[in-house]
Amino acid sequence: MFDDFLMDLKQPKRKNIRQERKKIPAQNLKMKRLRGDEIKSSHWDTFYKFYRNTTDNHWGRAYLTREFFHLLGEKMGDKVMLIVAEHDDKVVAGALNLIGGDTLYGRLWGCLPDAHFPNLHFEACYYQAIEAAIELNLSKVEAGAQGEHKIQRGYLPVTTYSCHYFLEPGFATAIGNFLVHETAQVKHVINVLHESGPYKEDILKEFAPQPDGEM
Repeated sequence: MFDDFLMDLKQPKRKNIRQERKKIPAQNLKMKRLRGDEIKSSHWDTFYKFYRNTTDNHWGRAYLTREFFHLLGEKMGDKVMLIVAEHDDKVVAGALNLIGGDTLYGRLWGCLPDAHFPNLHFEACYYQAIEAAIELNLSKVEAGAQGEHKIQRGYLPVTTYSCHYFLEPGFATAIGNFLVHETAQVKHVINVLHESGPYKEDILKEFAPQPDGEM
């Protein structure tokens, strides 16, 4: 099934992904996708260590607590998917995903401080997510904002929206004027990235951005 997805990609991109995936078992890594009761308290304790390693080393703020992850698993059950990587039967990295509607949402990634495995991030966060979405018959994987490295691994950019209210009219006008130009630039960049992306031309047409009002 993942191979069907790969066949939609240009040959060089398809070859690159296959080579990256082969490096996972070659490093004695085993990937597991856990849901619901398969996720034990020990998994959440370990994932909290991953989360803290990420925030501590990338100038982030650890606003989530250990208890949060336990409650997430308790309250959301099968809607939570924890993708873990084991090395010599020890969990060394993981990616947190949420299942909603027709979409798999990738939200957090982390690993142990001494876990240095080439391509593991790509496997845990991107390829495992795509494979899981196919198996669950989900139509989309939402891998989060930013990261042009995602594009060459099958993730195309899409527009998102946010709403804000400004009390100061002059401030609102200035921002509005800026957004007119920014919107045009963003649409241009999206078109360029789609055209230079990993998909074959006939497949790419299915993802082409729609005219205004239809996105």
